[in-house]
Amino acid sequence: MKIKALITGITGMVGSHLADYLLVHTDWDVYGVCRWRSPLDNVAHLLERVNRRERVFFEYADLNDEMSLVRVIHDIRPDYVFHLAAQSYPLTSFTAPVDTLNTNVLGTCRLLEAIRMEMERGAGYKPVVHVCASSEVFGKIPAEKKPESGIHEECPFHPASPYAISKAGTDLLGRYYAQAYGMTVMTTRMFTHTGPRRGDVFHESTFAKQIAMIEAGMIEPKVLTGNLKSLRTYADVRDAVRAYYMLVTVNPAAGEYYNIGGTYTCEVGDTLNTLLSYSTRKDEIEIVTDPERLRPIDADLQVPDCTKFKEHTGWEPEIRFETTMHDLLDYWRDRVKRGEVFLRR
Repeated sequence: MKIKALITGITGMVGSHLADYLLVHTDWDVYGVCRWRSPLDNVAHLLERVNRRERVFFEYADLNDEMSLVRVIHDIRPDYVFHLAAQSYPLTSFTAPVDTLNTNVLGTCRLLEAIRMEMERGAGYKPVVHVCASSEVFGKIPAEKKPESGIHEECPFHPASPYAISKAGTDLLGRYYAQAYGMTVMTTRMFTHTGPRRGDVFHESTFAKQIAMIEAGMIEPKVLTGNLKSLRTYADVRDAVRAYYMLVTVNPAAGEYYNIGGTYTCEVGDTLNTLLSYSTRKDEIEIVTDPERLRPIDADLQVPDCTKFKEHTGWEPEIRFETTMHDLLDYWRDRVKRGEVFLRR
């Protein structure tokens, strides 16, 4: 029978790139969970295939609706589940903590319960499940306490936002279901990853969007920023989804948890300077700190040690930071050229 992969959050940046990867590199059928109101911009290039029911299928469900998840799992019985859906913006979580916790923690629990219930129905059903947590679980690690090799899996959690707290819960739930019920669940803490389709609420993407709008004369030559001193290690989203594929296909180990990230580390201000260096108007642009873009607490030392995952799977990032930034800026330039109108954020 045809292998089936289920992606929650297929309409997001990562989910859409994962669908692209699976369609090119496997012969699996891809089922994407989305809400009826989910924006379809990131999967617009897949809609003709969805309409023809050609290896890509949309299933309407919501992490906050248990019965919709039970139905999807029962009807599809996917071989692989990639749980990527979440309220994923840390800054928003400060103003919407209850929604963030409900969606990310209880939503993950509802999904894992739906899978567990389907397994208990028998017939040898035992999918491989990837639960996506976040490097934000490690939070604000003081410089003197950061391991020299980077943040490894056994570093203590110190989440610095309601989003990070929710992802700590997500991480622990994944491990609990593996240990308590014998489910093949693995969790990942992906560090900063970006590229085309990155939401404009994230720092490098809003920088690129503002630069593209400035180049087109849509806004004055000022880039609004938050904390430029935060240290980040960047990976390309296309490397990230390849890692997720290898996670579930290369000797999947139930209950394991992995840090995954790139190899290029710099301050957020350096990321902005890289993007500005590609701009046709770089000499005119002013950098302005916007207090509304500052978090109450910032996880500002996000540098990973990915040894465990690399040794288990053989994965290595392949796409250079400069390529990622070029592609991100060109993504926003293309959207600006199409005449789209954006919020200033």
